[in-house]
Amino acid sequence: MKDGKLSIALVGLSFGAAFAPIYKMHPGVGHLILCDSNPQTLAACAKEFSIADCRASLAKILADPEIDAVHLVTPIPFHEEQTVAVLESGKHCACTVPMATTLEGIQRIIDAVRRTGKRYMMMETSVYTRHFWFVRGMMERGEFGKIQYLRGAHYQDMSFWPDYWMGLPPFHYGTHAISPLLALTGRQARRVHCLGSGTMDKTLVKNYNNPYPIETALFDLGGGLSAEVTRSLFETAVLYSESFNVYGEKKTFEWQQIEEEEKPVVLTMGGKNYDENGVLWRGQKVVWERETLPDHSEILPPEIRRFTVKSKFYDETNPQNSFEAGGGHGGAHPYMVHEFVSSILENRRPWIDEIRAAQWNAPGLCAHESALRHGEGVDIPQYE
Repeated sequence: MKDGKLSIALVGLSFGAAFAPIYKMHPGVGHLILCDSNPQTLAACAKEFSIADCRASLAKILADPEIDAVHLVTPIPFHEEQTVAVLESGKHCACTVPMATTLEGIQRIIDAVRRTGKRYMMMETSVYTRHFWFVRGMMERGEFGKIQYLRGAHYQDMSFWPDYWMGLPPFHYGTHAISPLLALTGRQARRVHCLGSGTMDKTLVKNYNNPYPIETALFDLGGGLSAEVTRSLFETAVLYSESFNVYGEKKTFEWQQIEEEEKPVVLTMGGKNYDENGVLWRGQKVVWERETLPDHSEILPPEIRRFTVKSKFYDETNPQNSFEAGGGHGGAHPYMVHEFVSSILENRRPWIDEIRAAQWNAPGLCAHESALRHGEGVDIPQYE
């Protein structure tokens, strides 16, 4: 760290490039290094964002004692090994989801954090979206009353994505649908029953020996509360969505079906239901309202507030270099960057530290195991 600012390496630029301008403009970052094994990708990103310091391999990042932290935006099969390597090199580590694809891998990362004393943050986007901010506010104000049920979903077609995605078990990448439910309730999932559905082309099955394009899980959250989560990856005609619904005794929040055309709905129990003649009908009336979700960028440093929405990015050091940036994953990206940077500068654990990451990652791994056992219940490890 130099002059109270961090030196951070951003590793993996196919998707990771979306974070480059945010780190570059964050007031707590003094130096940004780009890293990618593809020289064309590395060069293009460096040129677009006017960043001079580029490295061709993670090994060169790990060997540099001047680098304080690393943000991994690399393929899923590398997350466990690379995270442990970053921590053991004496650097703080942020990593895109999932944390790991085995329970053993999750524990290995927890052990590495405890052994090295460095910070780890899983960069889960779903708990920094406008939808999540809005519903959390409703929860804090007690508007739902008792929470009776929760539902999450992540629908995405992975055709023509990189090879490591092909045939991936749906719940190996389930945190986008699971995390908001656990975050909002403050609970851990205790046990899961999960069923796989559909069939896949044999060429998709061979990578992971996974027969299911879709998996649906029912999680026991304790205290009589359950949550249903569906994850879809292949050969299913459905619009992309990372969504959640919260069903309460007083109010319910439901995610919109067509995100580009609709707004989410809040339904409110409206009391006794009488007809025009004053006759009491069965059941209470329910009223609904479409909601416009506010932005919360005021909690961010002014330098990076622009990135909660898609807009023109202007590099003050190079005014000729402007481009569209921001707005990724419902405006989540700058909040994640700010939390990671702040946790290091303030010498505290990030909100999604290794324990919370494990609590949100392990349920999906156990769900897939249940699906392979045709719905047999599987106990989920508890992390404290």
